[in-house]
Amino acid sequence: MTDNEMEGPSRKKTTVDTSPARGLYLSRMKIVSFGSFSNRVIGPFAPHLNVVHGKNEAGKTTLNAFFAGVLFGWEDARGAKNTYKPSNADRAGSLFFTDEATDEEIELTRIKNIDGLQGAADILDDIDKETFQTMFALTSDELRSLRNTTDVTAKLLTAGSGTGASPAQALAEIQSRIGEYTSRASGLDHSITQLTARQDELRAQIAQAGDEAERFKHQDKEFHELAPQREALIASLQKLNAEIEALSAGKASLERLEEELTRSIDKREALLEEEQALVAEHRLHERALDPSLASIAPADEHALRDRIDLLVEERSKCQHSVDLAKENYTDSKSNYEALLEAPDLQELEGRARRQRHVQIALSVALPVLFVIAGVPVFMHGREITSLSFTALGIILVVFALFLAGAALVMLFRPSKTEEALTQRKQDAQWVMLQDKKKLETCEGELSVQMTQTTTFLDRAGLGAAQGSLRRARALLDEAKDARAASSLFVQRQQALVAQLSAIEDRLADIQRQKNALYSRLGIALDTPLSEIATLIEQKSHQRSGLIETSENVNRRYGELKQELAHAKRQKRFDELKLEYQQVTTRLAESGEDLARLLLAKHMLEAAITAWESKSQPEVYRQASRLLSLMTAGAWVQVRMSEEGKLQVIDRVKTVREPIHLSLGTCQQLYLSLRIALLMTAENVGRAIPIMADDILVNFDEERRHGAVVALKELSARRQVILFTCHEEIVELMKSADLGLNLVEL
Repeated sequence: MTDNEMEGPSRKKTTVDTSPARGLYLSRMKIVSFGSFSNRVIGPFAPHLNVVHGKNEAGKTTLNAFFAGVLFGWEDARGAKNTYKPSNADRAGSLFFTDEATDEEIELTRIKNIDGLQGAADILDDIDKETFQTMFALTSDELRSLRNTTDVTAKLLTAGSGTGASPAQALAEIQSRIGEYTSRASGLDHSITQLTARQDELRAQIAQAGDEAERFKHQDKEFHELAPQREALIASLQKLNAEIEALSAGKASLERLEEELTRSIDKREALLEEEQALVAEHRLHERALDPSLASIAPADEHALRDRIDLLVEERSKCQHSVDLAKENYTDSKSNYEALLEAPDLQELEGRARRQRHVQIALSVALPVLFVIAGVPVFMHGREITSLSFTALGIILVVFALFLAGAALVMLFRPSKTEEALTQRKQDAQWVMLQDKKKLETCEGELSVQMTQTTTFLDRAGLGAAQGSLRRARALLDEAKDARAASSLFVQRQQALVAQLSAIEDRLADIQRQKNALYSRLGIALDTPLSEIATLIEQKSHQRSGLIETSENVNRRYGELKQELAHAKRQKRFDELKLEYQQVTTRLAESGEDLARLLLAKHMLEAAITAWESKSQPEVYRQASRLLSLMTAGAWVQVRMSEEGKLQVIDRVKTVREPIHLSLGTCQQLYLSLRIALLMTAENVGRAIPIMADDILVNFDEERRHGAVVALKELSARRQVILFTCHEEIVELMKSADLGLNLVEL
């Protein structure tokens, strides 16, 4: 009998909902690690009748244990019980439930019991572990255990009620315990009758006591009153100690957080200053650099560098030509000047002048001499009329004239030496003039090239180079370095921004931790640490006062305990008094226990009456029909006797109790009650399948067929998963339900 089906004075009336509130069914199992299974998916399962077939040791029992473990927790290792825990891994896996209407899938996962069930755990709102094991888990072991039990009726009553114990058995146990409290047997220490009699005897003896008894009475009262006071003081001290410890730990944590907060703020300020310095430095670099160069594209820069290289080559050629022309001009000029100033040339010129002078002297002297000689001879020849002398005189005069003419010719004809010297001077001068002209031409070409270079650099944005190709290259290098510096600036700025973001996140986290600490300590936010220290000091003073009070109470408690112990040893009155108090206490406890038992009896009787009047008739009606179906009409009715015993009736009206039935018939009766209860209690475990593990192995062929039909009828209302290793059962299930879903292991 489930909680939803039991009705008592303290519970509301529950009506059975015959239509499923949720169309969920188990669609598959995913075993990560459990027993011998690892990374295995079992399924798919249909929403109605399913058969899981596998050979012995294929893992059918393991799957049943896995299903229950995911829903309600893994089994703890106790004794020799198999917990299916792998040796090298934790148990873990998932169950997948599918909504039959929408095909939406829900996953339930369990890894460790301490983490609980992960997923839509509300599936288990209408069922607990005990109800699942009692109603939804049908095993061959449970059916076989009916052979050995001494209380078969209790087992079947349990199945009929849906609880872990028979209600009639529980009621009988309660009535037995009530009888103990009203019994006069001397061996029952909690009997109210015996305690009352002993209390009367003690009261009569105590009535004879005098003033001393009264004094001990007051002391005993004080002694008992001190006990809760001591406990209250201890509790207060423990509470104060916990508060002081929490405040001290919280104060230390707040101090640590404040220090970290200060360091984080300082670091943030340093990062902000570093960022400002970086931005200022970057701005200085940007001001110092031509914007056109700073934004030049890499391809344009490459082309510009190639052009500059060509210009450098051209200038180098021009400069080389100028240098060569200048060197040639210098050499020719030096040669010319050296020629003019050469000593051998001057000596040649002097020698030539001397020869010229000798020639002139001879040219004058010889003709004069020949004239002087010829005229007298001519005159003498005329005088002597000598033709030879006359001819000789004429010849001498003519020869003188000839010499004079030759002297004139020689005088006006330059000498070869002079001509050679003049030619050398003219050649040297001509070479010098040609080299000078070549130098002027090369210098003009160099000037034109420099002008063109300056114009090109100005147009290319390199006017600051002032025509210097080396400076232009330097400017390009500076622009490249500036762009690299700009990229580095961006990276450093991004790094600073990331660090600032991390600092801000840490500051926010520190503030959250502080808020959480303040909230946990129960004090106002941002309370100064000095006030917390003051609060700790106040509580410490309060603790000192409590300690002093506790010591006084303990001292008094010890004194009273010692006096009462001494009185107990010395006087019978103390023993009677203490015994009377003990009997009174035990009598009160027995009265309370009896009241609880009477209340439990009343509630259980009311719950049994309510269940018998509402749910029980329908359960036994269904169970009777199903038992008749399973036994081919041999047994036709299941009922409860007035004495609370389960009975079955055959077709000839023979009434028997379950203990007198065969094992197979008893198992069929048990299965009928389970199926009837599951059909009736549709508001319990609506999404949970029925897990049946080889429950038909002890049935003969005819009754097995009836049980299969009963399971098919149950599958029309609930999902049923039957585990079996017998192929004949699989074939029988297929013949009974053409829509059967078969899963092979």
